[in-house]
Amino acid sequence: MPARQLSLNELMLMWVGILLSLRQELMVMVIIFLLLFVKVGATEYKTGVVLNYVNVLLLVNFVLGFFPLSDATLFSGMFHTNRLIVLEKNMLNLGMLIISLQAYDWLKDHRHVPEFYMLLLATLTGFFFMISAGNLLMFYLGLELSTIPLAALSSFDLEKRQSSEAAMKFILSAAFSSALLLFGISLLYGATGTLDFGTMASRLDGSAFQLFAFILILSGFAFKISAVPFHLWTADVYEGSPVGVTAYLSVVSKGALFFVLVQVLYTVFKPLAGNWYRILILLSVLTMVVGNLFALRQDKLKRLLAFSSIAQSGFILVGMAGGSRMGEASVIYFVLVYIFSNLGAFGVVSLISAQTGREGIDDYRGLYATNPLLSWVMAISLFSLAGIPPTAGFFGKFFLVMAGAGKGNYLFIGIAAMNMVISLYYYLLVIKAIFMDSQPQPIGKLKIALLPGIAFLVCVAGIIMTGLMGGVYDYIYSLSRGF
Repeated sequence: MPARQLSLNELMLMWVGILLSLRQELMVMVIIFLLLFVKVGATEYKTGVVLNYVNVLLLVNFVLGFFPLSDATLFSGMFHTNRLIVLEKNMLNLGMLIISLQAYDWLKDHRHVPEFYMLLLATLTGFFFMISAGNLLMFYLGLELSTIPLAALSSFDLEKRQSSEAAMKFILSAAFSSALLLFGISLLYGATGTLDFGTMASRLDGSAFQLFAFILILSGFAFKISAVPFHLWTADVYEGSPVGVTAYLSVVSKGALFFVLVQVLYTVFKPLAGNWYRILILLSVLTMVVGNLFALRQDKLKRLLAFSSIAQSGFILVGMAGGSRMGEASVIYFVLVYIFSNLGAFGVVSLISAQTGREGIDDYRGLYATNPLLSWVMAISLFSLAGIPPTAGFFGKFFLVMAGAGKGNYLFIGIAAMNMVISLYYYLLVIKAIFMDSQPQPIGKLKIALLPGIAFLVCVAGIIMTGLMGGVYDYIYSLSRGF
């Protein structure tokens, strides 16, 4: 019996449904094309005006994520979306908006503002396709779309040699990790005969060949999330990149990859849970210990925050190792907390770096005497990163540890708790320098423009309210699937 032809109304409804399902990706691409038209078509434009319009469009993109949408699967299962995926993408949109607001002082005098946003938004589009991927091919295309522009962004300060070195190290590490990932994908395809996530999970039997392919894929992920021993590129790239790009790498890029990793482990590699649980424990312990020990030795804030970011990846792996619904919810909740906390700290570094060029921890001595507002933003952000109550960071780490304790491995949880104490020490060193130390030539009174001021307010409010409002975690838990 021949298939019934769809009527015009049915076709229109179908296309409207497709466009709504892709609304976040389409909105980002609309912004990219508008910036392209400005760059190519306008003989002259004011940087401040472009920045204001871009921030308004990013705010619109963020607001669109709150509109309700039913679950959908498109392109023969290669792309899928649901309320949890929309929430994850909107968290990345929030991070992107905050970074854009914070980078105002740096970008207002830069010649290549449209190019900066086009590259940054291209990576965001790649992350969106990775999160929605239902197929390894779609996942890998999204990964490459997100990685290649980041290499260019790392070298965006072309006049600085350190920035070029950062880009070279990022390119080499990204190429190596992508090669490992692609090799693992090809082996897995050979072992299962499919690239579809759902079908692949049903064909995994834990053979040695499949485990080898899985280890290659996990190694590729470990490079991207800066897990030890795949972290060697992180500190140099973070230090050499512009502060806005460093914040993006630390928060948006890492958050997106954790969203994808938890989805892949909990769905595609669910049959291999007994194997990847032990691997995650090893990665988590090494990452926490090495990240914290190296952070103790740093005298520059960008490098300290880089190793702090490595240690935070280890804490996220604690919750992920739980392999439960609470594990998935705790990872997503902590990424939200991490967006507010880390961007609050990077925002202060970005503003001070843009106006004074000073980035050393010793440069921050006596900052409270001249810039009390920036000092409190930095202190609250670092308290949250350290996990001190009542900030949201305390609840984030508490949920991660509780999820990790679900397997009953209390030695593992004890190591995680010990590392939380170690991290507290180097965060307090920065706070001590700001509030208690002094120096002959402290940083002078700095002007905070409206947009960075709004970003600071959002970060501080997010750190406090996300912790005090228990409904945030409950909502994420209601959307999570776990095992």
